Amino acid sequence: MEPESCRRAAPAEDAVRYRLFALPGAGGRERLRRCNDGIAERLAPLLAAYIWQRQPFRLRYVPPCGDTPEHIGGTTLFGDNVEDEWFIVYLVREISRAFPELVARIDDSDGEFLLIEAADFLPEWLSPENSENRVFFYKGELHIIPLSETEEQQWEELPAESLTISKALALLSAHSEEFLAAEPIRRAVYKRISGYPEKIQASYHRAHCYLPAGIVAVLKQRPSLVAAAVQAFYLRDPTDLRACRSFRTFPPEERVMTMVTFTKCLYAQLVQQKFAPDRRSGYTLPPPSHPQYKAHELGMKLAHGFEILCSKCTEVSPDLKRNVFRGPLWERYLGSLKEKEYFKGEMEGSAKYLELLHLTEHYFQHSVNKLESPIEMSPGDEILTLLRTTTFDVKEFEREATCLPPEDDDSWLEISPDALDQMLKEATVESHPSSNEEEQKYDLEAVAESMKAFVSKVSTHKGAEVPWSSDETNVTFDVDSFTKALDRILGADSEELDSDDLDEEEEFDFSDEDEDDLDAENRREDDEVSAHELIGSLKSYMDEMDRELAQTNVGKSFTTQKKGVTTTLQNTGLDSEEEDAQLTPVDVDMNLVTNLLESYSAQAGLAGHTSNILQSMGVYLPENTDRASSGEGAAE
Repeated sequence: MEPESCRRAAPAEDAVRYRLFALPGAGGRERLRRCNDGIAERLAPLLAAYIWQRQPFRLRYVPPCGDTPEHIGGTTLFGDNVEDEWFIVYLVREISRAFPELVARIDDSDGEFLLIEAADFLPEWLSPENSENRVFFYKGELHIIPLSETEEQQWEELPAESLTISKALALLSAHSEEFLAAEPIRRAVYKRISGYPEKIQASYHRAHCYLPAGIVAVLKQRPSLVAAAVQAFYLRDPTDLRACRSFRTFPPEERVMTMVTFTKCLYAQLVQQKFAPDRRSGYTLPPPSHPQYKAHELGMKLAHGFEILCSKCTEVSPDLKRNVFRGPLWERYLGSLKEKEYFKGEMEGSAKYLELLHLTEHYFQHSVNKLESPIEMSPGDEILTLLRTTTFDVKEFEREATCLPPEDDDSWLEISPDALDQMLKEATVESHPSSNEEEQKYDLEAVAESMKAFVSKVSTHKGAEVPWSSDETNVTFDVDSFTKALDRILGADSEELDSDDLDEEEEFDFSDEDEDDLDAENRREDDEVSAHELIGSLKSYMDEMDRELAQTNVGKSFTTQKKGVTTTLQNTGLDSEEEDAQLTPVDVDMNLVTNLLESYSAQAGLAGHTSNILQSMGVYLPENTDRASSGEGAAE
């Protein structure tokens, strides 16, 4: 058992945990530290300018404890931006590809969230209870360690102890090819992280903001500080707003127009907040009809966020920055970036070179040099430090404001119901591709077959299983099991039948006499009734019920099968047409489709039981353009 002190609590609700382990025989503290440095250098061009919602991706060395071997790893709070979590999945996969001696695990408060993404394709044995320490990235591919035969037996009876990481690493090292996750599982996970790193730019939104010149200068060196400012404003309380009455750090007198880069999540948080500034702050807004009203409003909100951050800062040594960027670690890191052409051929000392240098200094300070520096600067400390060490020209900012590029269109904030339906439909189709999707959408026979397959599917206490193909499981009929069941219901005790259900008791091989009046010989005769006689008796019983129902209006509510030939009935006084009208079998498929279409029509284009069930099976009905004809015309 792992010691209590080594047990780590599950990550917070909005956090993701990632751990990189060395394969058996390839570990050691120094080896892991070298891997950590190599990872930081490799990811620097990608992460230096990335804007994180709450916390950055950060690796550190973790010593062994209990059953958990030494590793490098970390935990990142992603807050409301779940894309940060999936970007980290992409990073972890790429690290395992670039460093084949490392095996990666990643989870969050939901546990193995990678499996949740591929839930429709998981094997039946895999469940949340037994999946711990079985899902890994190795050499860039997703691997799942299956249960052993012994473990399968244990799970059928009592829960077995979870697989330890040390044992999992040993198994993965010896059988990596056998443990490669099934192709549909890998495809579902890889699709969720496809598009990176190009996808990063698509997640940004650039908007004009009317800001104090000091904030403009800070953002030019640390664009990522916009996230902390938005969060400070978004999560403000009355105590925070006290500092915004006077604005000692960022007074409103020297404001200029500038372009600010947000993530779409940050922009949405900022623009959707309704807020009126304190009159004493000096921040005023033009009328809403003003063409630059949105820029003034965004700048006002952002300025409040920066002021709140600075009001919470502590004293920081002015030599901290100078001390961080000294020594062999920084020199080696900077040299590696130059070899990878991070500076894109810019001349040393040029404006573009210094901009890239500031970005990588920030990344180095918060990621690479984290273990070496005992002091962690808060966002407010960093802002004040930048203000003290940076000189800026307000006139230059004003000149730049005259030629700003156009801001991005924010129409993505509004999603119409039709667009949402299309997004949901595309997501469903992508998760469950069909080779004949277009034909299946309008094939009413497929509708009937899918629904019958759904009804015939055996479900458990875990819920109904949705069949993705009507041919997935053949329905079989076991005659012996069926007759035995009938014996238990009908054959052993005649009391189990209600005599009121029979119009003519002589038609059946059952008696309603008192059990005390039955002699042993009659009991033996009843027990020897063959299965065929029982089935025949049951059929006669059902025929009698059909004749009774034929005298009512119930049958008129169903569509019956069409009969091309009429026959003469024997031993009755009814002609063939009358008997056909009474006893013609019900067309189950036609009634099913008709009822489904009527239910779908009643949804009036909204979500409902019919569309939800059919779409879960990959069946899509066309738009109901003519309600009157959708049930009858389509059924015909």
